[in-house]
Amino acid sequence: MKSISINGSKRESVGKKATKALRNAGQVPCVIYGGDQPVHFNAPELAFKDLVYTPNAHTVEIDVDGQTIHAILQDIQFHPVTDRILHIDFYQIFEDKPVVMNIPVHFEGTAKGVRNGGVLRKTNRVLRVKALPGNLPDYLVADITDLKIGSKLYVSALASDDYTVMHPDNFVVCQVRTSRTAVVDDEDDDDEDAGDVPATETDDTAAVAE
Repeated sequence: MKSISINGSKRESVGKKATKALRNAGQVPCVIYGGDQPVHFNAPELAFKDLVYTPNAHTVEIDVDGQTIHAILQDIQFHPVTDRILHIDFYQIFEDKPVVMNIPVHFEGTAKGVRNGGVLRKTNRVLRVKALPGNLPDYLVADITDLKIGSKLYVSALASDDYTVMHPDNFVVCQVRTSRTAVVDDEDDDDEDAGDVPATETDDTAAVAE
């Protein structure tokens, strides 16, 4: 997994006045949990743009006055009106201890059911994954090529020996739903060249009811 570097300064005071002064100066107050004791620090708001404003997952190398701490983003607070970052919580990670992290799903391929007029519903674009920090993937790959109309892709299809997906095996990642323009899928893949079979009036009625 890619790592982002952030340089911060240790906070000597964590009171409301000191915190407000930091924010007025364009700094974000932060805390790192998971170690022997919490580490309070601050860093420029711009330092977090590649970590916060991205759909990808990243680990973080935080340099606090010369001390490097490896961590993951645990929680973030935004201003309700301006959307400026108010506070960030990090969790320290260690190479020999598994960590749980939200990992985005990348959908690859074009589903057969979509080619036949169905609609792909991406039910869950992010999944919780447990792994050693060195085995955390940048993203999970969901190959949707073989999905027909009515088919679902379950989380079990994304399993790996390097990590554990923290959801039941029957947890749905995506599915192909029917639509008024859909045509009937060939059950035999060898007959694809024979052309699509038009949907019947009954099929259209069922689609509308659904």
